[in-house]
This record gives sequence, C-alpha cells and structure tokens, in this order.
Amino acid sequence: MSNVEANSVEKRCESRPGGEGIEVLSAREVPLGGPRAMPVRRTLPQRDRSLIGAWCFADHYGPDDVGLTGGMNVPPHPHTGLQTVSWLFTGEIEHRDSIGSHAMVRPGELNLMTAGRGIAHSEVSTPETHILHGAQLWVALPASAQDAPPAFDTYAPEPVELDGATVRVFLGTTAGSTSPVRTFSPLLGAEVLLDPGADVTFDIEPGFEVGVLVDEGDVRLRGTPLKWAELGYQPPGSSVVALRNTGETRARLLLLGGEPLGEQVIMWWNFLGRSHDDIVGYRRDWQSEIRGSGSADYRFGTVEGYDGSALPAPELPNSRLKPRG
Repeated sequence: MSNVEANSVEKRCESRPGGEGIEVLSAREVPLGGPRAMPVRRTLPQRDRSLIGAWCFADHYGPDDVGLTGGMNVPPHPHTGLQTVSWLFTGEIEHRDSIGSHAMVRPGELNLMTAGRGIAHSEVSTPETHILHGAQLWVALPASAQDAPPAFDTYAPEPVELDGATVRVFLGTTAGSTSPVRTFSPLLGAEVLLDPGADVTFDIEPGFEVGVLVDEGDVRLRGTPLKWAELGYQPPGSSVVALRNTGETRARLLLLGGEPLGEQVIMWWNFLGRSHDDIVGYRRDWQSEIRGSGSADYRFGTVEGYDGSALPAPELPNSRLKPRG
C-alpha cells in the first residue's frame, strides 16, 4: 500500500499511558485512493513512536463498503528499504509488482514484498469484493539489508487452536507455530481471535517490544483497555503478552512484535533510507523512471498489467529530513 497523502509530512497523534508500562496509541484517519477516497486508520508512524521492533507503518481499514467508497485502487508506486505486509480479514486485492509478481491477497494469507534497493507495485480491490477489511503494515529493513534484492512471498498459516483463542502466525514464532517466511530482523506477526471472556498469555522473546492492534471487541493488554483501532504498546522486558477479552462477543487483533531496531531511519512518502540524500536520490530516480528519462539500469522497474498511470512523488519539504528511531 502507498502513502498517497499529497503533503507527506509527519503529524502528531494522540497517545496516552496505560497500566504496567503500556502505552496506548490512537489512530488518525487518512484517505487512500479510489474515486471517493477509502479511509484508513494510521497508528504508525507518529511523532511519539516511530517504530515497534522494526514495524514502522500500520494502516487499518474497513469494514469498507466498496460500492460506497470505490474500494482500493492504488496506482504503481515505489518502495525502498522496507518490507510490506498485507493481511486481509475480508475481501480480495490484486497485487502486481515490477519483478513480475501477480497475486491475489486473500483473508488469512500473508503477502510479503521486500523492497530492498527498490521495487514498484499496484494494489486494486477485485470486482468480486463487496466489503474490504484488513491491515497494511511495513517493516523497516536494517542497514545491512537496505539494498537487498527485491522479492515477493506468500504464506497461508494454519490456525492454532488454544484454550480461548485461535492464532495464525504469519511471521516469527509464538503459540507453538513458526512462519517460514524470511525477515531481516527478529519479528513476530500474528492474527489472534479471542473468545468472549478469554484470558490468554503468549510467550515472546523478552527482548521484544510488542504492539497490539485491535480490530474487533473489548481487549485488555496487561490490564490496560484498548479501544477499537487503537494500538497498545508493551516495552521490552517481559517474556509474555497477556491478553483478555472483556466483552461478550469475539475479539480480533493483530499481535506485532520484534527486537528494537536500534537504528535511526528516515521514512518519507514510500521510501525508507538512512539520510536525507538517500530520499532525494530515491525520489529523483522514481520521477525519472515514470517520465521515461531514467537510466537503462532502472531502480524500480515497471508494473505490467495495471490500467493507468504511475503515482508521482510529492514535493520534498524545504528543510532537510531528520532521522528517527
């Protein structure tokens, strides 16, 4: 997914402290593509917290009536220095990229795209989709993998049944399940369904920091209540994540964790780099390529099969971009 905001600048979002060191991050709504601009709720990045592990971007959207909003139609756009993680609850999205990948993103199936030195892709909800509902997440690559070759992977994790919960682990390891999908830093990603009244504990690496993104229901993270679309943050130091569904209906959430990246990054528009000059170069290369004036060794390449033009980059700010993390 692209950050399609015309003025790609950092904005301050609300956060509040919870119990036992838990921090609660509220989302801000931004428009995403489509003739009537499908809204998404963005909880990462924000000024008070840029990263959770290497997770650096979280958009949560739907349930969205495609007939009213026009659904998702994100033209070809570039990425560098990160991995995109697509996870759907309802609906279907067609993915095309510049290394020739063509896949359907479906509920319960991970689609992970590694940008590395550069890739372009498009995302369009299919005509058969009536309700679109899911999350788009980005992972910052460490400096050692910033220029890795672009790649695309899919994986459909088997559900793990626990007492009071169903878990699908799409990255990393928990609940006795391990994803085979490669990441470049220690990560955890899972969808968790909690039965009404369920009280469930997940084992994690004690060096991990964790985010809990609530999609449905009344959830508590170590006793701290999280509302719909909020992201609860648990700092490193604990070997467990304690979750409770205090409601009378099923709860659904995404469990996102990882070892703190320990590096400063610059994320502007759809690029992630280490310096202002990195971003300037990525933008210059992308603009040259979509105008047909790039070198023979294209950084991003061409997305075949999309009916429309590529998305131009917004203007850079007048001041130098500053690293964060």
